[in-house]
Formats: sequence, C-alpha cells, structure tokens
Amino acid sequence: MAQRHFEGKEHAESYQRYRVSPPQELLDEVLNFLRKRIQGYLDLAVDVGCGSGQGTELLAPHFLTVVGIDVSPAQLEIASSKEHAANVCYRQSPAEELPFEDDVADLVTSMAATHWFDHPRFLREADRILRPGGCLALLSYTMDFELEYGESTSKLNEICQEFYAALHPFRKAYIGSSSLELYKKIYDSVSYNDKEWHECLRCRKIMPLSGFIGLVETFSTYQGFLEKDPVEAKRLSQTITDRLLEEMGASSTDTEVTVVVKYFYILASKPQKS
Repeated sequence: MAQRHFEGKEHAESYQRYRVSPPQELLDEVLNFLRKRIQGYLDLAVDVGCGSGQGTELLAPHFLTVVGIDVSPAQLEIASSKEHAANVCYRQSPAEELPFEDDVADLVTSMAATHWFDHPRFLREADRILRPGGCLALLSYTMDFELEYGESTSKLNEICQEFYAALHPFRKAYIGSSSLELYKKIYDSVSYNDKEWHECLRCRKIMPLSGFIGLVETFSTYQGFLEKDPVEAKRLSQTITDRLLEEMGASSTDTEVTVVVKYFYILASKPQKS
C-alpha cells in the first residue's frame, strides 16, 4: 500500500525551500544511459512523486515535454506557481495510476520518492507507460548527510550522527530501517534484464547552516517527532544548531557549510520489441 506524506502546505513550502535537487553529475548519468538506448529526440519525461518540482525542472532542456506527477495538491500548487520552463507541467495523480497511454514515455523517474509508493503497482505502471527502450530511473540518497567545515568537520559529524540517531525512532515502519536496503529490494524486483545499481555518488553542496537544519527538518523522521511532541522536536533542533555553531566558532546560522550528500540510484531499460 502506498503511503501519503508531506501534503500540508507548510511542509510543502519547506520542501521547496530546503530540499536539494539532484546534481548535474547524476542527471548526466541518467541521460547517458537513456541516449544509448533511444536515438534521436526525446519526447516525454514523467517525474513521479515530483514534490515541489526541484528535480522536474532539470529535465526540461532534454525533453519535448516534462510532466511532474504528485498526489499532493499543496506540493503541486507550489510547483506550478513558481517560474518554470514552458514545456513543464504538473498533474495530480498517485504513482500507481499514472494518467498516460501505453508506451509513450522515454523516461520515468522518481527522485527521493519511490520508497513511499506501492512498489509492485508502481513498477507495473512505469512499465506500461514506458516506450520500448525507455528508461526507468529511481534516485535517492541516504539521510546521514555529512558536514565539512575546516578543522571542525569531524566533531560536526559526531553531532549530526546524534541528531539522526535521536530521529531514527520516528522512522516510518513502511520504509524499514534503511533506505539503501529498501532500494536494493526494489532493484531486485525490476523485471528488466538491462538494469544497473549504483551507490555512493558523493556530491557536495554549499549552503548556510540554517539550510542544513531546515533540510533535516523536512525528513519524515523529524516530522514524525514534531507531530508527536512539537516542543521536544523543536528543542532538539535548536540544541543541535547551537552545538554546531559552537564547534564552528560561528554566531550566525547564515554561516555556510559544505553538505555532503550520498546518492544511490537504479537505472533500467524496457526491452525493445522483437
């Protein structure tokens, strides 16, 4: 059964503000995989579980049409209201009932959302709408982001690990104890012979410390804690922020840090018709 989360307007706004977009290096991996299997122009890309559209927009230069799909009206309202390319549009739909005809999509992708879907039903729908040779690209990242800040790096990551450990009891049972292991199971269930598993693509992104804290606060674990005990959840976040600032020797959360994101991803191609 699919899970529905992140549908409130406030959380959707936080998603748009803090969630990281897939890096160009990862997007290039997807496109290179696809172009080896489909020659000529690329017609349609479908981004499932698109949220507020950070990843959807990156596909615009490479396809005639890009459609972002999400079940949440609040997420789609934000995605549609911000400036976006003319060939990008957004539609409300569950991942398991995609509003497309058979064999029409060159790419079906999901960026840090597949874990919430009903996996067998979603994979069947992706297979239905992909054209022969089309690509399925399921991208995500581990939640144990690392920080880099000069000589403070090691101590900062000790504090971050305490933060993640405090949130772990609020992890949704549906996605298990490890996203990496869950995606490996999804990879095993992809029926195509032409498929690849990749992990530990490390990408660095510079952002203010407030951006890192805001990012962690969008996690389902933090949101679960916030729902159960908002006072303690906010106290934890503030305590971690204060400790990080102290170790950095900084006074403002506008101080920039380097955030290391560790991506893993599945690439698979629907067989050509014989």
